[in-house]
Amino acid sequence: MQPRQGYRVNPISLSDARDLLRFRLALEPACVAEAIENASDDVLKALDEFRDFSGDHESFIAYNRAFHSALADASGNRRMAAALCDLIGQADRLVRVSVANVRHHDPAPLVAEHVALIEAMQRRDARTAVRIIKSHITQTEKRVLPALKRNAVIVEGRDR
Repeated sequence: MQPRQGYRVNPISLSDARDLLRFRLALEPACVAEAIENASDDVLKALDEFRDFSGDHESFIAYNRAFHSALADASGNRRMAAALCDLIGQADRLVRVSVANVRHHDPAPLVAEHVALIEAMQRRDARTAVRIIKSHITQTEKRVLPALKRNAVIVEGRDR
């Protein structure tokens, strides 16, 4: 908040976005693997609520946050889940950029990736599930980082 001027949203730093996505790339596959190894069938079945999505971009951001948080929680590892949920919350602005850079701004391809991940997890196919989540995060990075580079508001260096 800036006195007598209103609110100012910090620009998204390219390096911070990269760091966040790379941390997710290290942590989220581990959460998925832990969930496959330790979660009950009921916990994995509960992921079915994320098979469908309809709504606008803002609704997608909430849906996406809930989905990835459910993956974190399914791991059963409280510390990993807390760290991943924190990252997911911080990534909301990146998700907004990511959806804007999907063809026709249609989140259906992202939901299809979620469904493929759910199916692999429910089969307890760790190799496939880890490959899918890594690809999902890598594709997000490929959409987000170039879009941020084109955006005049971003800062190239580290956040201060």
